[in-house]
Parts: sequence; structure tokens; C-alpha cells
Amino acid sequence: MSADEQRKLAAIMFTDMVGYSTLSQRDQKLAQELLEEHRQLLREIFPQFNGTEIKTIGDAFLVEFQSALEAAQCAMAIQRALAKRNADAPADRQIQVRIGVHIGDVVHRGGDVYGDGVNIALRIESLAAAGGICVSMDVERQIRNALEARFEKLAPTELKNISVPMDLFRIVMPWERDTRLTAEPQKTAHGATTRRMPWHEVVLALLLVAALIAGGFFLRHRASQQASNTAASPSVGSVPEKSIAVLPFENLSEEKQNEYFADGVQDQILTDLSQIADLKVISRTSVMQYKAGAQHNLREIAQQLGVAHVVEGSVQRAANKIRVNAQLIDARNDAHLWAQTYDRDLADVFAIQSEIAKAIADQLQAKLSPNEKKAIEQPPTTDLAAFDLYSRAKSLLLTRAFSVTGEKDTRKAIELLDEAAKHDPSFFDAYCQLAEAHEFLYAVIGSDHSPARLALAEAAVQAATRLRPDAAETHLARAQYLYYGRRDYAGALAELESVRRALPNDPRLFELTGYILRRRGQEEEGLRNLERAVELDPRNFYTLQQIALSYQYLGRYADAIAALDRALGIVPDNVETRTARSQFYLFWKADTRPLHQTVDSILTQGPGAIASAADTWFLCALAERDSAAAERALVALGDNPCWGESGIYLGRSFGEGLLARMTKDDARARTAFEAARTEQDKRVQAQPDYGPTLCVLAMIDAALGHKNLALEEGRRAIALTPLEKDVSNGSRVLQYFAITAALAGEKELALQQLETGLRAPDAALMLSYGALKLHPLWDPLRGDPRFEKIVASMAPKE
Repeated sequence: MSADEQRKLAAIMFTDMVGYSTLSQRDQKLAQELLEEHRQLLREIFPQFNGTEIKTIGDAFLVEFQSALEAAQCAMAIQRALAKRNADAPADRQIQVRIGVHIGDVVHRGGDVYGDGVNIALRIESLAAAGGICVSMDVERQIRNALEARFEKLAPTELKNISVPMDLFRIVMPWERDTRLTAEPQKTAHGATTRRMPWHEVVLALLLVAALIAGGFFLRHRASQQASNTAASPSVGSVPEKSIAVLPFENLSEEKQNEYFADGVQDQILTDLSQIADLKVISRTSVMQYKAGAQHNLREIAQQLGVAHVVEGSVQRAANKIRVNAQLIDARNDAHLWAQTYDRDLADVFAIQSEIAKAIADQLQAKLSPNEKKAIEQPPTTDLAAFDLYSRAKSLLLTRAFSVTGEKDTRKAIELLDEAAKHDPSFFDAYCQLAEAHEFLYAVIGSDHSPARLALAEAAVQAATRLRPDAAETHLARAQYLYYGRRDYAGALAELESVRRALPNDPRLFELTGYILRRRGQEEEGLRNLERAVELDPRNFYTLQQIALSYQYLGRYADAIAALDRALGIVPDNVETRTARSQFYLFWKADTRPLHQTVDSILTQGPGAIASAADTWFLCALAERDSAAAERALVALGDNPCWGESGIYLGRSFGEGLLARMTKDDARARTAFEAARTEQDKRVQAQPDYGPTLCVLAMIDAALGHKNLALEEGRRAIALTPLEKDVSNGSRVLQYFAITAALAGEKELALQQLETGLRAPDAALMLSYGALKLHPLWDPLRGDPRFEKIVASMAPKE
């Protein structure tokens, strides 16, 4: 420690004038007048308790005391003086402050004070209510028997950039109006009453933040994290003024399961705002990545999401009461534009959501049409039990994507939605989500492509149509059903066009349009729609993966890799995205080195990590003709498929047969392919009119030597999946029929189908340069001059 530094134990007080930034924007002269009066009043009180003013930062004070008791007494004196002053003042001239007090080590240097004692006091102050005092556990322990006051323990809260858990208390003022919820209070070990407190304004004004950063109070984000966030962020200049993200609301309830309820409240506010055409509202998929407890900077969040404003809030539910706190912040300058706390009966929760949405729209001066106002005021349901079930289901559906638990989570969500519909048969939104969940199983992952599953999706759409035949969401639900269930792309597009204006902020509309156009061979236009979906849902890495696929279909592998880099900027450790990125080098340049290196790095993370990338490991091993690595990859695969592409899944038994065939183990190959045929035949029986499933059976039969049967199945698969109706699946069925012919020994037919597949508008991965050059499925054609000429013609031009 230098000679001009002094370390000691001290009590630190932070004060902050509530609403000053907002008032400054509305009436700068009045704000300055009240600020000066506030400063004069507090400066008269500090010396009475031996307080030393360290600095004034905007509307905030940093004050040091020799003891925790003097700091607490000073804080109470300040709030008492302000309460007396405000009693006779009009509402627009009242002065309220929040105060935080902590005792800890501080360092005096250059006329300023540093250290954890200061950092923690700042964090504690931000949790105090307007007109309130929040103290740390260390302060409460020292003063509880010396101060004539009652203490209430706050809900456990993670303090930003503070790694040590800490109990916090508020000092209950003698004159304070009791606004507690009617839930039964708890007792601490010391006999103090405890209860859950609402989460109030979280950040200070911009000047305070800037000064604290300069003073060294905040821990900086890691440079690598900043770089990855920047990679996925829209440019600052492109941010519209009327743009907003509703961040996840914090659950302050005693019961942990109420976290789903808090998510449901936030989601409904977001849904209400998204119906306003005059606003740009970010999708829930993106904002849910900023769950409460994570350490985030509001300005960084806004930049990553491409918005000017954010909404934060909390939900506290107890018995039949609810408290919802919400605040609107201009993230560009940390100005608090609006804040409100609602203490109501639980049954009023939907009215609260509507009020918050309308208040925010009003603050942003958004134009609200009569239809939009009506939509915002319409509650999703009147049954709270149904709303709970629906909220839980929607959270599961939100995170499923292509995760390992995607199918399991979807099936659980369906159970919850069915239960919600039983509670409230008129729950329109539940039926829309139910249809989407069934379609996910039926077509997106194709795990249950059966008539029974499709009928369930249709029934849900019909239920939604009966309830609200003309609603925009009904048209969207019908469009999704026509696309996923009936492959009626013209009908789906017509449904989407009819509601495009009514769903201005729904990324699903643009995402689905992109998929339809892609399947119709309109790749460039489909890609533009997917990019528009990402503008509204910028942190949706699944959509970014789909954008990468669109580039791959266009043969633009460099752009595909760049799109996956954007996805990895959001989820850097996502194994599937990392391996997909490396696979592109294999298919593009027949270069297995990036994929091999990625697999090696994943292997070092243990068996849990490689499980989700075992199919990629197996692909890499086959391409490198490394039979030992392929055997290990098969073990890691377990019951998972060894390859999957657009609904065409090759099971583990197929992979084992392919490996045995490559190593000339005919007996093992036959056993494996027979097992694969038994498994695949069950899938075909369950979905007899689905070409992608049938084409896999054709390949298996070809490998078993059932030539005529295999060719018949392959041709039927093509007939069921015509290119003119479905470019995406049609291209894949063509490529696998070429492989079927090759495995069956029909070289002429295989080469003919290969050339037909290469002319298709949607380039399939197994028809890429790398796959043709390296994958053992094409071994029957190797050495044929015509095949080798095709492969050589596809080599990338460096």
C-alpha cells in the first residue's frame, strides 16, 4: 500500500434521489430546484451523526461514518425529515431517497474511498424502496439491539458483481404505511420479522454509473464475452426509437414454482406490446436469456437486442394477493422513464398486465389502434390454474429447439396444455401452443410422423378456430398446420399474408415464410425472411442455424460459417453449433481437420459433452476411415441416430452396418442392417406416406441385397416427395435414392440419379463435394471414371 493510502473498517452510506433522471427530462428547472433542496437538507443532517461526505455524484451521496449505529441513525433522520417535508408538499414536488448502508473494509486514496465496503453499499442501496433504508447483515447484527426500529429480512438476492451471498434487511420506519402482502410472515433466528420485498429500480443514473466505473467500483466484463456479444449485436445506428425488450421478471415469491407464473406475467406483457404495430418488440426467445440473477449491463443487453428501451420487473405472489413491479428504462442513458408497483388481488393479474402494456406504450408515444387496444385488454384466460399450466408449458416449448431433451420437453408441454384446456375449454392461446407442439413432433423432428399425431394438431387448430375464427393467431396456427402437417405451401402463404399487418412483431411469421419459400426453391427470398425474423428475435440461435443451412443450400459455405459464428456469439459452448460449423469444412472442402479438432476438444470435456456430438464424431471417423474411432463413437451414440438431415434419420444400427461394411465384416454388417430394418419398418408402418422415412428403408434393403424391393421403395419415396412440391425433402430423397441404387449395384441408375440430384435447386449435404469424395456410402461408385469426373468438377476453386 502506498504512503497516501489508508485502509480501515468503516460504515458506508449511499443515498440516491428517486426519479431525478425522469424529472430532469420532463422539467429540468424543477428537477434542479429539488436537487439543491435535497442536497441542503441532507448536508445539514450528516454532521449530526459524525458523517463525512466523500463525494456527490449527480443526485447521489457517498458518506462515511465511524460506526454502523451512527450511519443507521443518520439514515433514519434523513427519511424522517423528508417524510415530514413531503407531508405538506404536492405530489410533483416531493423528494424521496433510497439509502443503503454497509460496514466493511475501505481504502482511502486521493480523497476518494474504494473497496468492497463501497461496492456492497451501492448494491444494497439499489434494492431499497423509495423512502426506505436497506442494510447489510453485518450492519443489522451491530444495531438490532441499539436502535429502536423493526427489521424485515429481504428475499435472497444475488448482488451484481458480488460473489459472496449476503442477507439483507430493511428498516421499517415508525410512520411507514404497511403495504405488505397478507402471506404469513416468517421469523429469523433473532426474532426479526421477514417477508418478501418487491424489486424496485435497479440501476442509478448515467452519471453515477460512469463515476463509479471511473472509481473502480464495478468489475469489468471479460473481453472475450464482450467480443462474442458484439458479434451477435445489431449496429447502434440502426436501433429504432420505439423499440423495446421486456426482460424476464424476477420471482420474489416464497414458492419456487411461482417462477413459471412470473415468466407468464412477463410473457403476457410482451405479447400485449408485440401487437402494437408502432413498436418494435423483441421476441421472448431472445429476452429469456437474461434471466434474473445473471450479471448483465442494461446498455449491453439493449445493444445485443437492437432496442432503445428495456422493461424490468418482479412478481411477488402470496395467498390471494399479488405485487407486480415494473419499470421502463431508456437503456441508452439509463434514464428511468416510468415505474409503478401494483398491489392487487391475484385475480387482477391480467388487468395489471394490460395496464403495464398500455402505460409503456403511452410513455413511448406509440400509436394504439382500437383493435390493438382491444387485443391488449383481452385476458388470455380467467382461470389462474390454467394460466399456471400454460406458463409452464410455454417455458418448456421455448427452450426445446433441437436440444437433447427437445422431444421429452415437448411431450411434457403437451400434457400441461391438455390440462390447461381442461381447466378452461375457452383458453385460445393454449390450443395454439398445443397445435404447434404436436406439429413439432410430427414434422420438425419427425419422431412421430403418424396420422394420429397429425389429427391431434388438427383438432387443436380447429378448437382455436371455433373460439376466434378471425384472430391473427388463428391464421398463423392454420398456416403452421398447413405447412408442417399438409405440406400445402400455397395455402400456408395465403394464411400468413392475410395477417401480416396484425402480427408486426411475431418472428414466427417471417420464419415460416422463409421456410416455405426455401422449400419452393426460392432460396434468396426465403433467406431475407429468415434475416427479418432474426431482427425481431436476435438471440435465437436456432434461427441463425437455419440461416446457415440456407447459405449451405445455396452453396455459400463461407456465409454459412459466418452465420454459425453469429450463433456461437450467443451460445459459445453449444456443441451442436460448434460441430455443425466444423462439418461445413468437410462438405465444402473435403477437409476433416477442423471437425477432427472440434471433436477432440469436446472429448476432453468428458462423456456428457460428447454424447450430443457422437454422430458428428462418427461422421468424421468414417470420412477419415478410422474404424477404431468410429467404434468408440458408436458406443457414445447409445440409442441416438448416427446421422440426421431434414427429417431423414439413420439409426445407430444402420451406422454399425455401414462401419462393418467398410471394414469388410459381412456377417456383422448383415446382422446390423437386419436390426436396422426391423426398427425402420416400424417407422414406415406408422407413417406409410412419408417419403423421407421410406427412403431410409430403401437404403437398408439395398445394403441387405434386396435390390428389387429397395428400388421399388426408393421410387415410391420420390413419388411421395416431388421436387415441385417440396424442394428441401425432395432433394434429400433424390440423393438417398442415388445411394440406394449404388448399394444395390445399379451403377448406371445411381449415376443418373446423382446427376439429377445435383441439378436440384436445393443442394443436399450428401451431394456436396466433401461427402462424395470421402463418405463410405458412395464407395460402390469409387473408381468409376464418370463418378470421379463428377467429384473433381465439384472441387472448390481456391
